[in-house]
Amino acid sequence: MSASILDGKYPAKAHCAAVAAHLLKQNSAITSGLLYLESGKSRLHEDCDQEAPFRQRRPFFYLTGCQLPDSYLTYDLSSKKLTLFIPPLDPAEVLWSGLPLSPEEAKQQFDVDEVRTTDTLTAAISPDTTVYTIAHQLSQKFPGTVNTELLHIAIDECRAIKDEYEVALIRRANEITAEAHHAVMRAIKTAKNERELMAVYLAECIKRGAPTQAYTGIFGSGRAAATLHYIKNDAPLTGLNLLLDAGAELREYASDVTRTFPINGNFTKESREIYDTVLQMQKECLDMCKPGNNWEDVHVHAHKVAIDRLLHLGILKGDKDEILAKRTSCAFLPHGLGHYLGMDTHDTGGHPNYKDEDKMFMYLRKRGPLPVGAVITVEPGIYFCEFIIRPYLNDPEHAKFINEEVLEKYWDVGGVRIEDNVLITSSGHENLTSAIKEVSEMERLINGE
Repeated sequence: MSASILDGKYPAKAHCAAVAAHLLKQNSAITSGLLYLESGKSRLHEDCDQEAPFRQRRPFFYLTGCQLPDSYLTYDLSSKKLTLFIPPLDPAEVLWSGLPLSPEEAKQQFDVDEVRTTDTLTAAISPDTTVYTIAHQLSQKFPGTVNTELLHIAIDECRAIKDEYEVALIRRANEITAEAHHAVMRAIKTAKNERELMAVYLAECIKRGAPTQAYTGIFGSGRAAATLHYIKNDAPLTGLNLLLDAGAELREYASDVTRTFPINGNFTKESREIYDTVLQMQKECLDMCKPGNNWEDVHVHAHKVAIDRLLHLGILKGDKDEILAKRTSCAFLPHGLGHYLGMDTHDTGGHPNYKDEDKMFMYLRKRGPLPVGAVITVEPGIYFCEFIIRPYLNDPEHAKFINEEVLEKYWDVGGVRIEDNVLITSSGHENLTSAIKEVSEMERLINGE
């Protein structure tokens, strides 16, 4: 299904129409005008004649599906005409880079009404037209009225709900990521260093058509797995487990997947206890991923499951309701349960409140009810990070709930996180992530059984 959808054009005009409708709904005084956006600019490395890696501006791609640098778009709110402006042919550049995409080829490739070259842009915009654009992405000067307050917000809100083409891209990115994760599992018993595993992972993604990563991957072994965004990825494979958090990007759309598994092929008693805890947290939270459910409630449920399990293991002690109220569980789960996913790993439209004084919610990147069409990560974790936990042990308000003698046995577990990407549907959710996570499946794959 995904392959057939992706054979078609990226639905740029539908996105333009949605953004325009959002603008008009929020601002009834708008009756006409022009949406205007610029692509990312080609640039060289500083003090060098080599090209820097190019990353397309997400608002521009959302309204064009075009990955070319140095381009522009206009969308007329009255006529609903979408025009793409691409760089004209530069004979000197052809010598080095070959022929560029022509306007005729671009018209066939992209879902736009007209393609022109950028040297015609100025003449195409009337001075009597109100231009809606994004302030920090504007290099042109226009003689008429320019509004930089509304467009970015409208695009961000529309991006939160994915259409079938976007879902197909995220699903395919997940399929590639799953195969790369599985390749790392097969290689881990013979690898000596984290960077070897990173090489295995990247090679698999590139081989399958996804040379770009959605973010810098995490290949944290041993206690390094307790660092949430560990990116050194060059240490010898020491300790018990590897936390692998890495996701391929496909045509600007991200996947974001985390798996944790034993380096020697079998979990220790303590590692298995924590892994089973996190897996239960995730499964119960996945069951709550339904339209209309508040993400805060799902996040709190993850903490409740963690508290119950850590009480059972003896790491925590005391009354579970009091532990939750005091936020002591944040010592072991300090981050939010998940975030929107799309063109950005931490995608737009989630309305986080990083100034929330409640430490349980200050890092929660999605607030409020889950809407149909959203794609969100579900990534509970339990971490044994001394830098985070030690202040809790030194605070009598929290220390009374933590059994330090039992805790001592778990430091080497490092951290366990399990992360899937789910689409909220009218009947519940669809899990887009296919990487294996059951212990028996992972151990069989690692041990070559």
